[in-house]
Amino acid sequence: MAGADGDWRPWLKSELEKLGHEVLVPEMPDIDTPIIEKWVGKLAEVVGVPDKDTYFVGHSIGCQTILRYLDSHRFKTLETIGGAVFVAGWFNLKNFEDEETKEIARPWIETPIIRDRVKTVLPKSTLIISENDPYDCFEENKAKFAQIMTKGIVMPNAGHITAEDGFTKLPEALSELKSLMKK
Repeated sequence: MAGADGDWRPWLKSELEKLGHEVLVPEMPDIDTPIIEKWVGKLAEVVGVPDKDTYFVGHSIGCQTILRYLDSHRFKTLETIGGAVFVAGWFNLKNFEDEETKEIARPWIETPIIRDRVKTVLPKSTLIISENDPYDCFEENKAKFAQIMTKGIVMPNAGHITAEDGFTKLPEALSELKSLMKK
């Protein structure tokens, strides 16, 4: 699993900073054995109190983290955040590398996210997904995200949209963020 400096994240951070945005890319705890409470807690610590000018970008399990953060936090003064871009997001996975990976993923798959609650604070979002993600479940994940997101983009033959798949830049994510920020 890539950390804060992996895949296309450094490129996206740089591009957004060139546009004058403050960008935080947290180094998540225990990236090889992610635990829901630790990751959501870290995100809460980094973000503080979000507002209508707060935008999130998540990749893979990071999408889950953002959704769980929005689901679990009761923002007293918040009506909505600005929006989110989810890259290779999932609610279910298959084709695990080994039993240990399957066990790590189990709580993330089995602990529900109340999508209606997320939608109350997430007015605009885009899912960028590939039809040949090695973790499969393309149709299921696309359908579940459709209950939350306002737009979906399917990238052909993009795998899990990582550097290993050829993605050290992700112009689609930048374009979607710019679009969300204009609305």
